[in-house]
Amino acid sequence: MLQIRKSEERGIADHGWLNSHHTFSFGQYFDPQHTGFGPLLVINEDRVQAGQGFGTHGHSDMEIISYVLDGALEHKDSMGTGSVLHYGDVQRMSAGTGVRHSEFNHSATAPVHFLQIWIQPNVKGIPPSYEEKHFTVAQKQGQLRLIASADGRDNSVLIHQDASIYAAILNGDEPLQHTLASGRNAYVHVIHGRISVNGTELKGGDAVKVTAENLITLANADAAEVLLFDLPY
Repeated sequence: MLQIRKSEERGIADHGWLNSHHTFSFGQYFDPQHTGFGPLLVINEDRVQAGQGFGTHGHSDMEIISYVLDGALEHKDSMGTGSVLHYGDVQRMSAGTGVRHSEFNHSATAPVHFLQIWIQPNVKGIPPSYEEKHFTVAQKQGQLRLIASADGRDNSVLIHQDASIYAAILNGDEPLQHTLASGRNAYVHVIHGRISVNGTELKGGDAVKVTAENLITLANADAAEVLLFDLPY
């Protein structure tokens, strides 16, 4: 079964310095039909203006993943980590017992565009930790590249949840398939371009919940980049 989430139906927060589209309920935006999907709680598509950003704030017991789409995202945290992320970089911060961090647009002239993803961990009270990896276009072209997993396999970032996140860049009619094991659901988020998921056409910003299916087929892609979340019920 497929449940479509259209781009234009997402919640919008426009603060001037920040324009954010919320796939799931977040902050002042609440939709009882969209409060997460299994442990996947947040997908925010954020655009931050030059020289602006999120001041220091705290989190606990959450897996926070940043997927940079364009520009430069500067990260600093209370663990002493500092980094500037660009397209292809994936950042994972496990908040655990508590961490404080800030995220700013590193550029004084150009906006930064990124996805902020929150996944509820399956353990609580762990020490906070940080990790980042770079995934090239070639690694994602025409294939589902694992970028986050529960065991860090295939050089993915490690998340404390029985979930796997794949990224793919696709163009053309050649189908790409992913098999779901028994007891698993999937969530497919289209970053940009157009693509069909199990025969349903989606565009940039659209997403789909996939339940009671054992195969996901991505096809008819037109300059598409997607994230596929393989999730427990």
